[in-house]
Amino acid sequence: MKEAMIIINPSSGKEEAVDYEKKAIHNLEGYEVLVRETKGEGDATLFAEEACERGFDLIICMGGDGTVNEVINGMAEKPHRPELALVPLGTVNDFARAISLPLEPEEALEVLKSTNTREADIGKVNDRYFINIIAVGALAEASFSTTAEQKSKLGPLAYVVEGMKKMKEKQPFPLELSGEQTWRGDSLLTLIAMTNSIGGFESIAPEAEVDDGSLHVYIIEDMPIPKFLLLLPKILAGKLTESPQVHHLKATKIEASSSLDMKANIDGDEGCTLPLTVKSLPRHLKIRIP
Repeated sequence: MKEAMIIINPSSGKEEAVDYEKKAIHNLEGYEVLVRETKGEGDATLFAEEACERGFDLIICMGGDGTVNEVINGMAEKPHRPELALVPLGTVNDFARAISLPLEPEEALEVLKSTNTREADIGKVNDRYFINIIAVGALAEASFSTTAEQKSKLGPLAYVVEGMKKMKEKQPFPLELSGEQTWRGDSLLTLIAMTNSIGGFESIAPEAEVDDGSLHVYIIEDMPIPKFLLLLPKILAGKLTESPQVHHLKATKIEASSSLDMKANIDGDEGCTLPLTVKSLPRHLKIRIP
């Protein structure tokens, strides 16, 4: 019999993850199911590593983007990588959006019955992995102070609210990119995207496909606050690259450094400090889809 592991983060979203466990098991007909519940940071990574080492056929990740990130960190570059299914329970659920999965848990649970899959790239940054986005700049760091209560009440807009507060202390930073593409100058915000969905807005990086093998780099140059505010509608409408002060680079590997102590936002959470070595691992995971 095939084996599946359900990895549940009970604190995701409205803390309803465990309520969906029985339905998930019911929909996994033909599988012997093992359930692992996370209790702290890093647990989902350890559970995913266990599923890879034990040769499981399927991992079901039930949680938000942070849980998805931990799971892919447990699966990445393993000799055996199970198929991955997602039941999105977070605030933003960027990867679920990017791969066109239902965002309602009840509908996503029905996808467990499907036999359809799609391959997806993941990114490697220094010694860890990501599946959606790396962001660098004061605006990106604003998400570190976004509370769980704000996210629960406002959803993706919580990040926008915190970001606008940060605009008062606009802090451009010197950035140097090297490798397949090069750039040097002062940046207000730099994004390295694996998918089109960023912070719950699905049109910000329309050029990025989950399986195109590329890193999509968007560099927003330093500019006065009024000019940046005028740029915001273009950002949300997917017309970011229409501005002459926004540069779009495409690469499979790139290095980013700064003379300032800049911390990267990786898949919505606080990550490592620059310098970064980032590369794409093309079609690295097989994702269950409707």
